[in-house]
Amino acid sequence: MERKQWGNEGEAAAVRYLEDQGYRIQARNYACRHGELDVVAEREGTVCFVEVRMRSTAAWGDPSQTVSFAKQRRVVKTALHYLGTHGVRGRMLRFDVISVVGRGERATVEHLPGAFDAGM
Repeated sequence: MERKQWGNEGEAAAVRYLEDQGYRIQARNYACRHGELDVVAEREGTVCFVEVRMRSTAAWGDPSQTVSFAKQRRVVKTALHYLGTHGVRGRMLRFDVISVVGRGERATVEHLPGAFDAGM
């Protein structure tokens, strides 16, 4: 399977999970010169920037552990760009990671709210 298609499947699973939990999806695959945000979601006044990580099996560990410090910095910079271009002010912000292990209906989704912070 092509990597992009597999990534789209994982992000779709993450979005379904978030919507089932009451989040409203604001954006998917938002890109700017700093990087890309997989999902921007909102619930109860908090804007959540969600990094989605996938693995076909758990044999190599939890995919959330692959979010490096450098990746966190890129996500934060991209989130700041998103906030500025969309006029989002005075809102609580959070940086989450969603791990998707497996594919299709057998995939497991784990949400880690507040997985990292903007302190760079």
